[in-house]
Amino acid sequence: MTTETLNPGKGRTLPSMSVLGPVVALVVLLVIGTLLNANFLSAANITNVLARSAFIGIIAVGMTFVITAGGLDLSVGSMAAFIAGLMIIVMNAALPSMGIGIPIILLGMAVAIVAGILAGLLNGFLVTTLGIEAFIVTLGTMGIYRSLVTWLADGGTLSLDFGLRTFYRPVYFDGILGISWPIIVFALTVIVGEIVMSRSHFGRHCAATGSNEHVAHYSNVNVNRTRLLTYAMLGLLVGVATIMYVPRLGSASASTGVLWELEAIAAVIIGGTILKGGFGRVWGTVIGVLILSLIDNILNLTDLVSPYLNGAIQGVIIILAVILQREAKAKG
Repeated sequence: MTTETLNPGKGRTLPSMSVLGPVVALVVLLVIGTLLNANFLSAANITNVLARSAFIGIIAVGMTFVITAGGLDLSVGSMAAFIAGLMIIVMNAALPSMGIGIPIILLGMAVAIVAGILAGLLNGFLVTTLGIEAFIVTLGTMGIYRSLVTWLADGGTLSLDFGLRTFYRPVYFDGILGISWPIIVFALTVIVGEIVMSRSHFGRHCAATGSNEHVAHYSNVNVNRTRLLTYAMLGLLVGVATIMYVPRLGSASASTGVLWELEAIAAVIIGGTILKGGFGRVWGTVIGVLILSLIDNILNLTDLVSPYLNGAIQGVIIILAVILQREAKAKG
């Protein structure tokens, strides 16, 4: 944890604003939301916020590793839309032979996981092996995946069979002890991600690669493999998020996953992960996800600002977060 000295004589330290800032912002939002709407802290509203933010949160955990290793992925929203469309097509096609039941749900989940990993590996291969800038690669695949799902849907919407959708709905709406499955999966993803980031060799290799890949190479870190694995991990988590998302609406279209990449990157940067790589923290990303979700929720519950400006607000937040990072680095 980055700290600054409060009293050198006594050796006491105070956490820096890069640590305290997101936490303070989260607390302020909770206070504002409570003052503006009496139902803001109700169990129903909090559960709804957490469930809706789980998709972005799961993806943002993977994005934390990619950015920490010095990469970037602009294709995750389009990737999720394509995977959702592919899931729906495969499950509908298998329905006559497999019928409605757990096996066909598992088939759809397997398709999502495999497609996510392959899409992530494709991005990673183009970045590491061919040496193309991550921004260019993922900007290109963003357009490819979005066009593919539009083509698969023939410009419309791909819908899961009604009976199959009804059977699949509990994956999003049910859970354990009142906690829905998306929230549970998000929590497990965060726990595993934090352990890997802070306590494993892979997490340290990600930080070393993002900090200085030449030094990392001479320190016996396989830079290309590390970056490739971060993209594969992100693709896997996009697949997991899609698995939780499809039963919510039971459909996919060209508008599915729009701005998910912006929200995921914003959450990572707000949480304190350095945009240029070299340092990342999963728990900070979680706070970033919650901040963005609460802003969206407050806009929906009040009429202070139009909810249609949510994307603009997120863009401003990203810029401010990067500016604060640069200022903190300059002072350091």
